[in-house]
Amino acid sequence: MLENIKMVVFDMAGTTVDEQNVVYKTLHKALNAHGVAVDLNTVLRIGAGKEKHQAIKDVLVEFKSNKLGESEAIFEEFKRMLDEAYENLEVKPIKGVENVLLNLRQKGIIVVLNTGYNRQVAEKLLEKLAWDKNIHYDMLLTASDVEKGRPHPEMIHKAMEAFNITNARFVLKAGDSAIDIEEGKNANCGVTIGVLSGAQTKEQLEAQKPDYILLSLSELV
Repeated sequence: MLENIKMVVFDMAGTTVDEQNVVYKTLHKALNAHGVAVDLNTVLRIGAGKEKHQAIKDVLVEFKSNKLGESEAIFEEFKRMLDEAYENLEVKPIKGVENVLLNLRQKGIIVVLNTGYNRQVAEKLLEKLAWDKNIHYDMLLTASDVEKGRPHPEMIHKAMEAFNITNARFVLKAGDSAIDIEEGKNANCGVTIGVLSGAQTKEQLEAQKPDYILLSLSELV
């Protein structure tokens, strides 16, 4: 699986980080608070892995909601609620994943973390985990660092460019949502992996035909 791989690009929440789905639970609450009667499973199905303002808009479009004009207000409410939720939240790595990151870097494989969160949220997660750049990972890329969010491959292309990797077949992409797999396929990654440690089910991941589906990233090495 890791043969010829020079770089791995791992999603954060549900893939490397266990934050008890707090982001999607908060997104769900923010939508409900604005009168959008959507359940959590639907939010996970539509929004998992996406930049969060886009996720809100996609939920509203799917529900043919008349609240589309309020998407910015819902997003601002979501960010406020999320800051509050994060203050007391215990964040920990998915079991075994920290060792995977350290082992990959020891083998000389570049580790990139990428996420549909903005940089502020992602850095807060890393701070809570006490993960350090150049020890646990080589680069962090977030939705606010690019013009086009997932499933567009801009984050992966940006990472490749930063480390002078010109051929995506040397890149492995792993994540817990179908949009992670789609992002990897759109970038022509050599290996795409779905993991069952996060937001979506095996059936939802299989829709994008990943090369492998693992219980978690701890099975990678």
